[in-house]
Amino acid sequence: MKFRGTYTVMITPYDSEGRVDVQGLRRFTDWQIAQGIAGLIPLGSTGEFLSLTDDERTLVAQTVFEQAAGRVPVFIGTGAENTYDVIRYSQEAEKLGADGVMIIPPFYSTPTDDELFVHYRRISDAIGLPIMLYNNPATANVDLKPELVARLSHIDNCCLIKESTMDVTRVRDIIRLCGDRLSVFGGIMGFESFLEGAIGWVAVASNVAPHVMSEIFNLCDGYKDIGKAREMYFRHVPLIQFVGGQGYVSGTKALLKHMGFDVGGPRAPRLPLPAEDDARALQIVRDLDLRFEESA
Repeated sequence: MKFRGTYTVMITPYDSEGRVDVQGLRRFTDWQIAQGIAGLIPLGSTGEFLSLTDDERTLVAQTVFEQAAGRVPVFIGTGAENTYDVIRYSQEAEKLGADGVMIIPPFYSTPTDDELFVHYRRISDAIGLPIMLYNNPATANVDLKPELVARLSHIDNCCLIKESTMDVTRVRDIIRLCGDRLSVFGGIMGFESFLEGAIGWVAVASNVAPHVMSEIFNLCDGYKDIGKAREMYFRHVPLIQFVGGQGYVSGTKALLKHMGFDVGGPRAPRLPLPAEDDARALQIVRDLDLRFEESA
């Protein structure tokens, strides 16, 4: 399977009791696919993976994979601080039938480059799935710089990366140093990353605007219509910025609620949006005419 296009790093919906809303997650999965999303990634940062129990992680992964039913690739976030927990989560993802795993570096121990190399090599040796490295220094306290990424690309299963810094020259340098050993997905800077050669986008904003975020990539792919892509991108920058900061979970969930799909609030320690920010969310929904409309 060729991995490319816009992938949604999915929210985890909760019911009124704060439990994982399985039926809501199934509906959300179907809606994403119907809207043209190219792939799905449950249990990333936006999915609040650190706030879920192991049983809940399994439930979320299994639900998304079963509901997607092979219609789009499903990569499962299996990040953890402990290498052996990552291996355990990744082996479980493989047993479920996932198409790949996305793995953020250990986010507390500030490992050295050698420790990171051994970490990912041990994971790769334990599974047969494609591994998407996830570089997000703002949350992981670890920066996978292009030279280190080039070294990691020699590990058998490390064949993709979500590059989620504000420096799009990283995309250029990763491609230059890794060649065809590793493919780049943009993180925060989707449109800009496409222009540097990224073949996809792991997006937060596609939780609420999957069709548009997919179209921005599709128009850039093969340089079909960069002008139209830029126009769509500029119009949606307020949305992308709104879910690109500290409120990426609470903000995304507020937007979906205003769109007509209540997915519950975030789990502690996160709080729902303050009233002023929630009003901004409502205005964004109105300005962009965002709606959650399921297919008949």
